[in-house]
Amino acid sequence: MAGQLVDDIVEVRDQSEGSRLYTRGNYGYPRSGGGVDLDLVEATYLLECRRLEVVGPDGPMTYDQLFSHSARVVDGFDIKYLVYRDLRQRGFIVKYETGDYDISVFPRGKTMSNSRPEFLVRAVSERNAIDIATLIRETTETKDRKKKLLYGVVDEEGDLTYYIMSVRDPAGKVFPEPMSRKPVGRLIRDRVFVFDREDVEALRAYGYYGKSMVDALQLSLIESCHLVGKGRLTVLDQDDNVLSFDDLLDFGNSIQDEFRIRYLVFSDLRERGLVVKTGFKYGTHFRVYQTSPDDSHARYLVHAVTDDGIKMWPEVSRTVRLSGGVKKEILFGRVRKNDIAYLEFKWFKP
Repeated sequence: MAGQLVDDIVEVRDQSEGSRLYTRGNYGYPRSGGGVDLDLVEATYLLECRRLEVVGPDGPMTYDQLFSHSARVVDGFDIKYLVYRDLRQRGFIVKYETGDYDISVFPRGKTMSNSRPEFLVRAVSERNAIDIATLIRETTETKDRKKKLLYGVVDEEGDLTYYIMSVRDPAGKVFPEPMSRKPVGRLIRDRVFVFDREDVEALRAYGYYGKSMVDALQLSLIESCHLVGKGRLTVLDQDDNVLSFDDLLDFGNSIQDEFRIRYLVFSDLRERGLVVKTGFKYGTHFRVYQTSPDDSHARYLVHAVTDDGIKMWPEVSRTVRLSGGVKKEILFGRVRKNDIAYLEFKWFKP
């Protein structure tokens, strides 16, 4: 069937052909008086599938001519087209959007006339930077609209990887009991050691803090800072001077990158009843347990970030693939002042 290129649309003016496109394939938008208007993404796809001929100002257009024209008219056309094309070939009814999102996807087997979009999709290149604040805003917006947010990431060879995003509210079951004593630890280099046996037992009972040695308990600097801030630990330096919370926080900031934001996420997770341990071996800041780490596996891997802590999609890809391989959920804890929100990235196969 034939279509006429007019600026940024392709008009299929024949009433019967337009009706067939719209009713059988959910392509285009009905025109007054019959026929349909196709956006450039739809028209390019139909031309590639040999289901449409497009006539431009200078006569019939080839696929490369229409593709090049569309790339001049639509910002990021190549990426949006590749995602649209992939979803169509997977059997979904999809519509190109011109607002905040790029593509809407209807439930498999449904049409525009008998359903509403299930997903709102953002089409991006693997070279795009990630703005955590935008992701959280978009995730919240789509949830409020009773839809799911999907990111289609196009790699340099044109292959697609999809990530579904959701804002999470992690919670655990380990809440501290009152302590009958205030343990004392000693700062040695960048960690704190507790040597008194009763102090060790008190800290373990209080919330599975530290790592046990034969005759001591080793606390990380973040654990120690949190416990001092809660009034549950006294830390001495090598000269027996008592170190305050501010002393420990300043020391941590001086020797560890992003110590403050990691401390804030650590403390927030602890207040939620979760047990937090280092996630170094998984390439993240924390591994997080909902119950005793002695009797369960970590459910979450958590990475602390700020709005300006821009990451790239290959970093997310590595982290998500690893978390899936070890059967854990990856959360990014976004710190804004003292407010923390948790965003989950999950690999998704449409």
